[in-house]
Formats: sequence, C-alpha cells, structure tokens
Amino acid sequence: MTGPTEGAAQWLPAARAGSREALGKLLEAARQYLHSIAQQELDADLRAKNSPSDMVQETFVEVQLAFGHFQGDTEAELLAWMRQLLLNRVSKLRRRYRETQKRRLAREVALAGDSSDGPAGGLAANMTSPSGQAMEHEQDQALQAALGRLPEDYRRVITLRYEEQLPFEEIGRLLQRSPDAARKLWARAVERLHEELDPP
Repeated sequence: MTGPTEGAAQWLPAARAGSREALGKLLEAARQYLHSIAQQELDADLRAKNSPSDMVQETFVEVQLAFGHFQGDTEAELLAWMRQLLLNRVSKLRRRYRETQKRRLAREVALAGDSSDGPAGGLAANMTSPSGQAMEHEQDQALQAALGRLPEDYRRVITLRYEEQLPFEEIGRLLQRSPDAARKLWARAVERLHEELDPP
C-alpha cells in the first residue's frame, strides 16, 4: 500500500496553525494512499454509488471540517486518522446501500426477543463515546453553518452527494444537468465549502 510522499509530515505544524496551503499539501500527499484503501474497501456494487476517487474527495471535506480535533503529531498518526474517516464513510455507504436494498425487497422483519424500539437498536455496541458524539455534533453544526452560506445550487449538490450519497447520474437528473456537469458543479461546491470551513 502506497503512503504519502517522503517528508509530508513537515506540513503538519503549519496545517495545525491554520495554513490552508499546508493542509492541502498533506491531503494531496495522502491521496494515493487513501485511494488504494477505497479501491480495496468498495465492492463493485458500491462503486456504482460512489467511486474511490469521489470517496477520497468526500473524506477530504471531512478532514477539513474535523482537522482541529486531530491530536496526533506524526505522519503515521495523521494517516491512521484519515484512514478511519474514510472507512467510516465506506461503512455508512455500505449500510445505506444494503438497507435500501432490503427495503426495496421488503425483507425487513422484526427480531424476536429484541428489546430495542427500532432497527437501529442492535447497533448500540458500535456507537461512539459521549465525547466522540459531542465532537461529531460540533462538526455537524460547523458544516451546517458553512452549507447555509453557500449558494442554493452548491448547497443542493453537496446535500445530494454527501448526505444522500446519490450517484452523479441521479444528481444530474434531479438538477436537470448531465452527469459530468453535476460532477463539475459538485467539485466547485466542495472547493467553496473548503473556503467556508477554513479557520479565520
């Protein structure tokens, strides 16, 4: 598995101090590494929903949003943290896709003896800690505030892609654009969102 270029850790202090350029260099250095992980983790049916490149780009949005919470000091710690963000996105996509498939086939059934109130009750063991939930809540608030400052078409394409995880073919249909035009609009929207999420 390919890691970042030699010496990428030199950009970590500047990135932590708020340099967008330094953070951009770190992300670019990690792109190939994260792309190889996404290729390994995304099954063929999931790639119809999200390509490895798109999954890496979406992870970069999350890295920018959450970078202030990164506590490590080394390149290895940074990579491990970004890898976990990527794997979390893959897991969410997998759950969403599988659950959609099950609903489509009307295969949901109640579990005998399950004391939970809903289908998510059995997932309690996989939930994050209270402090982790608090950080996620802060990140969600920051993201929602940044989204609110975007033009309507940017906000809509990010919501369709990042939250609803629709393929660009479907986004293009909803926005009355070609898939390629939808992808370009999304790329511009992500760039603008990066700017909105930058620390002052």
